[in-house]
Amino acid sequence: MPEFGKINKLKIREIWQHEAHDFTPWLANNLDKLGEAIGMDLELIEQEAGVGNFALDILAKDLGTGHLVIIENQYGSTNHDHLGKLLTYAAGFDAAKIIWISETVRDEHRQTLEWLNQRTDSETQFFGIEIEVIRIDDSKPAFSFNTVVFPNEWRKSKKDGLKASRKEKSEAYRQFFQALIDELRTKHAFTKAKIAQGQNWYFFPTGITGISYGTSFAQGGRIRVDLYIDAGDAEQNKRLFDHLYDQKNKIEAEIGEPLAWERLDDRRASRIAIYRDGSIDDTEELDEIREWAIRMLLKFRAVFSGYLQNFPKQP
Repeated sequence: MPEFGKINKLKIREIWQHEAHDFTPWLANNLDKLGEAIGMDLELIEQEAGVGNFALDILAKDLGTGHLVIIENQYGSTNHDHLGKLLTYAAGFDAAKIIWISETVRDEHRQTLEWLNQRTDSETQFFGIEIEVIRIDDSKPAFSFNTVVFPNEWRKSKKDGLKASRKEKSEAYRQFFQALIDELRTKHAFTKAKIAQGQNWYFFPTGITGISYGTSFAQGGRIRVDLYIDAGDAEQNKRLFDHLYDQKNKIEAEIGEPLAWERLDDRRASRIAIYRDGSIDDTEELDEIREWAIRMLLKFRAVFSGYLQNFPKQP
């Protein structure tokens, strides 16, 4: 007969003694685990981000959509004080994704978050998440993020006020990128994103803040896969671009095709891209276009990851 251990549920204070000094820094360093639970590629922007006299625990970005994400955590059960702060932070940062983490989401707050998900626009999403820590007998502790409030995408799309033609194109983009991110996530561990939006582009993490892999339907009936460089500082961005451009011949030989080297001197960011003909209206070719985009994204990751890791730090 199998022998089973006893599951012991721990108070999170037993693991992280102080919320602000212990739990928030740990969470900021493990946003990939939170992102996996809710289906987003999260990138840290700032801890203790100020809003008036208050400080938000974590300000982040959803790489796939570019939307700002606010994350507020608390020990114990959710309360009205933190609900008020959550809405203040959402307004202060004009955030599209609002995440509330606690040990227990009380019923009245679960109902409030669900009501907000029903009443707000299609881009605004509220999440209620319970963090649980367990130990089996004398094992190491293990944690999990359990989502108890999740946006209802179908309900929001039904009440979206877009014109019919715009709705149709938005839905075509959503279907294209849904299949793309599903394959990248399940077959290649390329992203944690689960729900595509009705937009003509998507970004994915490289593991380095401010630098992303992306694919988009560009102007002129073309589709693009690129390495997008925007670490927040124009000088640093151009320095990285120039470092890569110095190795242009080697990089293109590894990619197997010539690339478009777009320094974008009139902008803060820079881009290294590859293009092919393609439009969301090319319904008979979308499967081929998607396969090409996935193949090139994987090739970009295989080639550029080493160059990015070896980029010399600013002296």
